[in-house]
Amino acid sequence: GALSAGIVSSACSRVLLNLSVDLYNESVEWRKESLVLCITQHLILQVPCDGFSDIETLGCPSHFFEDELMCILNMEGRKGLTWKYYAKKILYFLRQQNILKNLKEYLQRPAEQQSFLEGAVLIDQYCNPLSDICLKSVQAQVDEITDKVRKVLRTKNPRHPSVASKAGEILIPEVELQRQVLDAMNCVLYEQLKYKGNELDYYNSLNSYIHQVLIRRTGIPISLSVLYLTIARQLGVKLEPVNFPSHFLLRWCQGKEGSTDIFDYTYIDAFGKGKQLTVKECEYLIGHHVTEEFYGVVTSKEVLQRMVGNLLNLGKRESTDQSYQLLRDSLDLYLAMYPDNVQHLMLQARLYFHLGIWPEKVLDILQHIQALDPSQHGAVGYLVQHTLEHIERRKEEVGPEVKHRSDEKHKEVCFSIGLIMKHKRYGYNCVIYGWDPACMMGHEWIRNMNVHSLPHGPHQPFYNVLVEDGSCRYAAQENLEYNSEPREIPHPDIGRYFSEFSGTHYLANTELELRYPEDLELTCSTVQKIYSSGKE
Repeated sequence: GALSAGIVSSACSRVLLNLSVDLYNESVEWRKESLVLCITQHLILQVPCDGFSDIETLGCPSHFFEDELMCILNMEGRKGLTWKYYAKKILYFLRQQNILKNLKEYLQRPAEQQSFLEGAVLIDQYCNPLSDICLKSVQAQVDEITDKVRKVLRTKNPRHPSVASKAGEILIPEVELQRQVLDAMNCVLYEQLKYKGNELDYYNSLNSYIHQVLIRRTGIPISLSVLYLTIARQLGVKLEPVNFPSHFLLRWCQGKEGSTDIFDYTYIDAFGKGKQLTVKECEYLIGHHVTEEFYGVVTSKEVLQRMVGNLLNLGKRESTDQSYQLLRDSLDLYLAMYPDNVQHLMLQARLYFHLGIWPEKVLDILQHIQALDPSQHGAVGYLVQHTLEHIERRKEEVGPEVKHRSDEKHKEVCFSIGLIMKHKRYGYNCVIYGWDPACMMGHEWIRNMNVHSLPHGPHQPFYNVLVEDGSCRYAAQENLEYNSEPREIPHPDIGRYFSEFSGTHYLANTELELRYPEDLELTCSTVQKIYSSGKE
């Protein structure tokens, strides 16, 4: 379980790390378990501050960490929930660091060696580091589609040069032969495989992830364009990406190769089933006139910038994810490509400040911003002042409040930590991970949630609950009831508070038990009373 309510000293952290390295050099039989124990304890002690960076100094192979963390995550049964929770966090961080290195290496290559598909995979991997996504697998799926296109081509024109050639071996010069390829592609993608633009759920982040595009056969203009362009190039047709406003397009040269005349190109809408457009039709597509510069070809880096920009906008819109994970991930990606972008650096600093995490990193970011743009001194000074105050408050913290049920002020609290409950009004299932003797939220929240309409208003116990839909809520006692059919609550933070699911209730981990030392006894007696009587 989580062993600390606060932050351990850097000296203590270093002892754990040094011990970890020593253990790595010991016998194979027991060094792995002991190393992961030390690393996991180190991470638990450091969360939510930047306790991840020291892992890179351990000097152990990355696969060593991954293997052991996967062993923890793959443990069967309902035990070890806290271990799994922190193992997942560590694995998330380690994989992202590795992917970020791969992305930076990708960006250093010459333009002709930067595959659009590989770039899309790197973005996908970084935002979904715990998913099994690799370029080889994605490429294999694209190759399958390409083979289907060849079969269609073979029936139409058995002597077509793309039928016999392997992926990317040739470049077809004749426009009519190129047209046959594109017609075959449209037949396979949109008629046979039923790919389509996701108009109904356009702002779903899954539309931006290339592996999800292949699974769900739907996406947004840019993700479908990357797929379309990749297949075309493998069949000898050179399409180019166009960073058209509001609707990403591809262009297909009808005139002299490399022409700067926008009317020498046909524009392809992969989102619109491969429809071929004129310049005027492109303007109809978005509803207004644009200058010639928007019809020009863009680099792979600029394509990635637009893909990441889409995710950034989605991250800003996201209201249910209290950790802002998508926004944090997309900011990391953007700043990996453009490390001196003041606007996004400031957004990252404000985000970390808002979340109350990594104050030392916030100061580093602000120092970098000040060096890049001294005119930001007002905003930088404000954040520096409040970040330093946060660091000082953190030093003075003595730990979380300990709540004893035996205290007179807690006598009205009926429910306890770990109980599986049901909301009387909304019907959702949840588990209690905290409680207050009365509503502790501000007046605005109380007003917005219409708490005063409840018979007991805010002057009754309120409970922090993890809900089965992944949300965290604050529920009034009168709105909760025991769940007659308790089941596991599939919440991503369940292991942060609980170590085990017993079948009828959750067992608090060490940290939560320290905060509510008298709840376990009540939880066990309540469960025995409710469910034993039910069996009778």
